[in-house]
Amino acid sequence: MGSTFAGIELGKRSIMAHTDAITTAGHNISNATKEGYSRQRVQMKEFDPLYRPDLERPERAGMIGQGIDTQSISRVRDEMLDQRITSIQHEESYWETRSKYYSMIEQIYNEPEEVSVRSNMDKFWQAWQELSLHPEEQAARQAVVSRGESLTDSIRTKWDNLMGVGSLINSDIEATVRQVNDYTSQIARVNEEIIRSKANGDNPNDLMDRRDLLVDKLSKLINITTDQRDSDEFMIHLDGHILVQGSKSRGFDLETVVDNNAYSKIVWKDTGNDALIFGGTLGALIELRDVDVREEIQSLNTMTMNFSDLVNDVHRNAYGANNVTGLDFFTQRSFVENNMGNFDRDGDGNFDHSYVFRFTGTTKLDPQEQIGLEGVMTLSGPSGNVQVAYHPTDTVEAVINRINDSNGEVKAYLDRNSNLVLKATTAKDVENPDFVIRHVEDSGFFLTGYSGILRESGALGAYDFARENAVNVLNGAQYAVSPVLNPSGYIEVNSQIRNDVMSVASSFMDVSGNVNAGDGRAAVEIASIRNTKVMIGHERTFDDYFADSVTNVGLKGEQAENNFNSHAAIMNDLRDMRESISGVNIDEELSDIIKFQHGYNAAAKFVTVWDSLLDTVINRLKV
Repeated sequence: MGSTFAGIELGKRSIMAHTDAITTAGHNISNATKEGYSRQRVQMKEFDPLYRPDLERPERAGMIGQGIDTQSISRVRDEMLDQRITSIQHEESYWETRSKYYSMIEQIYNEPEEVSVRSNMDKFWQAWQELSLHPEEQAARQAVVSRGESLTDSIRTKWDNLMGVGSLINSDIEATVRQVNDYTSQIARVNEEIIRSKANGDNPNDLMDRRDLLVDKLSKLINITTDQRDSDEFMIHLDGHILVQGSKSRGFDLETVVDNNAYSKIVWKDTGNDALIFGGTLGALIELRDVDVREEIQSLNTMTMNFSDLVNDVHRNAYGANNVTGLDFFTQRSFVENNMGNFDRDGDGNFDHSYVFRFTGTTKLDPQEQIGLEGVMTLSGPSGNVQVAYHPTDTVEAVINRINDSNGEVKAYLDRNSNLVLKATTAKDVENPDFVIRHVEDSGFFLTGYSGILRESGALGAYDFARENAVNVLNGAQYAVSPVLNPSGYIEVNSQIRNDVMSVASSFMDVSGNVNAGDGRAAVEIASIRNTKVMIGHERTFDDYFADSVTNVGLKGEQAENNFNSHAAIMNDLRDMRESISGVNIDEELSDIIKFQHGYNAAAKFVTVWDSLLDTVINRLKV
């Protein structure tokens, strides 16, 4: 039978349940502005009745209820929506980071007209044009030197600015890696607390909110996915690799890469293997530093190297007003002191590679002449080698264009003497050196007897930089060793010319061996370089280079901004949806408090009534 005091117990349960509900509503209000907080709800259920059908009980009608009890306190969360946000959030931060840094890069290219590389180069060509008209005047030579110095100053300034952005990105990468390591270790520690709490039968809502907030922050930095295999094991994956598993986490380390401007690369801390990260803020930073900014610096270096090399080639073979010849107008710093380009790449004390920038053939060629030969040239490319075929009906110009239009990292043109020139470009792969011809091979005779570069055809006569004295396979062709990394960072006018402007060469020796002071042919030839097809990487002329470089930066910046705005709109909708589900509504919570307060008051009144009944039974009934 029921207890005389069952009503007191029933009222007590109701008071306690409504107290839990009021306290939870107050907890929601207190955390309404806390980032990552999910509103909580008290789940109530009726207490087991006094008599159950499966138990023996007296014969009486109905089942006597025993009030209410708190079943659980759970947070309001849509797990499918959370996984959706986590899986795509990295795209928004990726484009946001690219947009931010491309704004900086665009500012570098939006130079004031009077100090831009383009305007200073135009003035430099104009100075040579003036010198060709007045080769006897010292003032014209002084103008060439002064404008040459202004040009080199603007090139070095642009290089400094690009390197500054690269260094800023590298510092940002290092800081972001530390942040990722911190988040993963925090998530692992919270996981451990959640597992321990659940083992005790608790529902750790606040801990799970903290974990979800950390996962949100981590998903902005790298492209992660989450997996909850069971109630205890929470996992985070990065591109197929486990990053966090329960209470265990993996981290990243940074290693310096000397060939990449001493920047840091990211490796797994436990294995030392390269970590590939393509999304989120960190993925964007890595791509900006190792692809975008690197390409801009390489493009500037390519222009600078080709520009100075072409001017020097003419100037070196011309004469100044003081009859001085053999001077380079711009200083060039060779990567190696060995005149054959030999270099000890692995640092074991022995030469093992040859660093050569340019080959110049020995045969004068007619660009419109059909070659009458057939074969396949093999040239170094971005990854491995590329092949360029030629046929008997091809003209010399057609073969040169085919080389330049290929994906190879060797470009070709005819120099002032109509000799074929093969010249290295910058390398796409960080592991490969810039301005180094890595492989040249010809199955036929275009590069051998026809143009006079290689001595023999086939693999046995191929030039390959991965050996000492590789230039021995050349057929008497002239060559130049590779420059020091980043020529745009140190280019300057030759100090001998700065000290004596009469050394500026404007004349060529005539057929009788004399140099005429009024001869301006060399100055004309240098001025004509401006519109000559000289292959600045993939661009044909210097004007092409400037037009393409500004256009490319502008288009990439526009793409980054548009994509960021698009992804931000999508993410805002998803976050608003999550906020509508999990966020705290103050008015709703206050309404619940009033509702639960009425329930509490009613339960308290019930206990008071029951107490009065018991008082009657105990104190007023007399035997």
